[in-house]
Order: sequence, then structure tokens, then C-alpha cells
Amino acid sequence: MRPIFLTSFALFAFAFNSILCRAALGSAEADASGFTAVRLVSGAIVLAAIFFLTGKTKCPVKTGNWASSLFLFIYAICFSFAYLGLTTGAGALILFGCVQMTMIGSAIVKGELPGGLEWLGLVIAVGGLVYLVFPGLSAPPLVGSLLMGVSGIAWGFYSLRGKKSDDALADTAGNFVRSVPFALIAAIPFLSQLRLSSRGIVMAVLSGAVASGLGYSAWYAALKYHSSTRAAVLQLAVPLIAALGGVLFLSESADLRLGIASVLILGGIAVTIIGSRKVQ
Repeated sequence: MRPIFLTSFALFAFAFNSILCRAALGSAEADASGFTAVRLVSGAIVLAAIFFLTGKTKCPVKTGNWASSLFLFIYAICFSFAYLGLTTGAGALILFGCVQMTMIGSAIVKGELPGGLEWLGLVIAVGGLVYLVFPGLSAPPLVGSLLMGVSGIAWGFYSLRGKKSDDALADTAGNFVRSVPFALIAAIPFLSQLRLSSRGIVMAVLSGAVASGLGYSAWYAALKYHSSTRAAVLQLAVPLIAALGGVLFLSESADLRLGIASVLILGGIAVTIIGSRKVQ
């Protein structure tokens, strides 16, 4: 039950991040760089507090590592700027489609070869992503799509590094604390555009403290139970959750293109999971 709980909590937290970010930026309650800075700072504060409350004596900055914190920052800043033009569901689909390709590509390079059904699931899921972003009347904006793609690649590498973690809370806390300088430096060029209402700050704090801090700690803890391939495809459940949240809470429309892409991607997930079980 522990792997199921940790994985489910993490996936819903990921979707919650998309909803909060899109809500804050779409309603002009926050700017992208300001939202990112508050998100990472609040995540660092909450995780450091939890870290000390659990009896840890080591300073959080001595846990985690700079490479992972850089991937975390790149993911977060590109994520925010991408959502200036993308809907909640489309952004999440692009994000986790690129996460999947990054993690599975890395697994293949390391010799963790998917089986036949896993390959089929990968092709179906990636086909759904390509269909979503293929140029057309309802295709997402190119710049936003590219930024979200970079965000997904960064998150993929962050997740791969997390598979080596022996202490999910400590490493996540350390990575968040180390990411703060990156976020503050990146915000400097955009100080003239800084826009953070009280509502925007609340959403950024929820994104950082709950959806990111606690969610990423749960994900780091869950990764030890999954292969790179399974971890990658499981995350593709997030776009559907995010898209439904966007429809329910942000009054976004769910068009046919998004629906077909979601069916293809979720179908690919199912096929991949079935294939991975047969291999085991």
C-alpha cells in the first residue's frame, strides 16, 4: 500500500501544480518569475522546517546536490513561463510527454530495454503527444510548447537522479534550498514586471509548500518501487487529472484534440504497465 499511496499522492500533487500555476498566471495574480521564486522559497522553508522537526541534525544545504537543484530550477522556471500561453491540460501533456521520453531514453541508454508491449505503449503515448502539438488550428503556442518541453526534460533528469536517493525528505529539502539562489538571480531581469497579489502569493506558496515540497518528497520516496520506464509512463496520468482540474476550476474547455490525445496517452500507459508486469 505504501508505494500506491506515495505514487498517487505525488501524481495528484503534480497536477495540482499545473492548476495553481495556470490559475495564478492566467488571472494575472502573479508573474512567471515571481511565482517561481515564491514557489521555490516556500518549498525550501517548509521542507527545511519538516527536516528539523523530524529530528535531523544535518543542515539541509548539506543534503541534496547542486546538479539536482539546477534541474529543479530549470523545470520550475520554464514551467511558469510556458503556462503564460498554454492551457492546464495541454501544458501537463507536453510536460509529462517529454518527461517520459527523457526517462525511457535514459533507461535504454543504460541497457534497461523495454519489452514488446512497453515499446508499443511508448509509441502510442508519444503518438498522442505528437498529435496534440502538431501544427494546426488548435495546436498549443510553439514558444510555450518548447518551454514546457525543456521543463519536462529537466524534470525527467531530476527524477532519474532521485532514484539514487536514500533519504527522500533530506534530499528534496536540500535540493529546494539550493534552488533558491537560482530563482532569485533569475528574477532580477524581471523586477520591473513583478506582479504578486495576495491571492497570487497564496497560490505560489501552496504550489511550493504542498504540491512541490511534499509532492516531490513523496515522488522521491516512490521512485525506489518503480523502474525508470514505469515511473515515466505513470506520470502521464497527470495531464488527465490536470485537464479535468482546469475544466472544473478554471473554466477551461476540453476540446476534441485534447480528448483524443488523452485517450492515446493513457492507453499507452496501460499497455506499458501491462508489458512491464509480464516482463517481471
